[in-house]
Amino acid sequence: MPRNHVIVAGAGLAGLSAARELETRGLRVTVIDARDRVGGRVWTIRDGFAGGQHAEAGADIIESDQTAVIALAKDLGLPLVRILKDGFGFYTVNARGRSQVRTGMSHLGELFAPFQGAVREYQLIEGRWDGPIAEAFGRESVAAYLVRTGVSRDLIERMRALRGFFLADPEDLSMLAMLDFLATGFGGEGGMFRVKGGNDQLATTLAATLKSRVRLGTVLRRVEHRPDGVTAAVEDRKGLGRIDADALILAMPATTVREVAFDRPLPDAQWQAIASLKYGGATRLLLQYASRWWVTPGRPRAFGSDLATGAVWDANEHQRGRAGILSLLAGGRASAELVDIINREGADGVTARLRALGRPSPLLAAEVVRWNDDPWVGGGYAFFDTEFPASGRDLLARPHGRLFFAGEHTSIRWQGYMNGAVDSGVRAATEVAHLCTTAPRHRGTIAAT
Repeated sequence: MPRNHVIVAGAGLAGLSAARELETRGLRVTVIDARDRVGGRVWTIRDGFAGGQHAEAGADIIESDQTAVIALAKDLGLPLVRILKDGFGFYTVNARGRSQVRTGMSHLGELFAPFQGAVREYQLIEGRWDGPIAEAFGRESVAAYLVRTGVSRDLIERMRALRGFFLADPEDLSMLAMLDFLATGFGGEGGMFRVKGGNDQLATTLAATLKSRVRLGTVLRRVEHRPDGVTAAVEDRKGLGRIDADALILAMPATTVREVAFDRPLPDAQWQAIASLKYGGATRLLLQYASRWWVTPGRPRAFGSDLATGAVWDANEHQRGRAGILSLLAGGRASAELVDIINREGADGVTARLRALGRPSPLLAAEVVRWNDDPWVGGGYAFFDTEFPASGRDLLARPHGRLFFAGEHTSIRWQGYMNGAVDSGVRAATEVAHLCTTAPRHRGTIAAT
């Protein structure tokens, strides 16, 4: 099969994993990406922090049962370090306006109790996103379900603590997404991890193993697809160019796929799924302090929250030095709320809202990443709202002719995770390999730009 040529559009973990699998199977690969770096939403910030410390601006935590990304790290010789050994707590402001911190998992049991009957129905349909049960839950938001079942307004407000996970508020998140999460379990019982030295090494090391260098700063503009091959019209700083190949893997967010022109449209239902998929608001704020003032023996180093500051956790407990970094992830509507606080009050104003966790030490540095403003994704990661057609979930990953799809949004079990990106890339590459062993070959060429 050495003559077969495949284009992979997207050099995040999905695209790079696809390219690696294709090369392992003997195919020739051209990887393009619009950014000036590989990794996509896996991005480690190394500049601006004192003492050579670093923190994750994007994908951060690897759970123990995420076997694909763990195996990838091992294959690449990248050690993992255990983090957040005491799990997550919860912090909020009570009715009297006082900060309140809760530890243990009892608060999660209270939050999820009203969903048990719906979870049983979801398990009866074996998690399928078609049929009347799935359609009914798909059209109902989490907030609407809780109101219908008569739970307290206080509990609905506390559900906002989960927008740091789903990147969506209860009013926006579909019940199907919530039930899928509850039915498949929380995961991570064996611990949580990061790549020692930064998660971005997964992408940079993976890219370095490929036979051909990734073409960065290269935007996919148009796709011509035929029964015997594809032609990709791309644009880089030199101008327009064309790449001919046997197949194309679109390992890009759905938001970016929507910007590509196709000479022959995708099937209506598939395009509707791609066009209607939402990406959650996500603002990451990394705060480096002179000391790790939030650390208290026997208490978690990570907290969910229903406040505008979002979830907060220790971003670099495994790194040396007296200084430490807190990572805040404001998801859903909290993304804009946190940006507003930063604009009005600066990082010190955010710090003042975290006093429930301890007495803050001097602030050394602050970095803000608002994924909503990123032109190549427009949000943190995909979430399913009440407008998404439930039966369209499978279509996000379904091949069409010589077009294949990868990315965290196409994963069923690991949507939103690095593990889902890796899994989807290998899956798409395997689909392409099967096509190339049974269909006529096309000699791939790259036109000069």
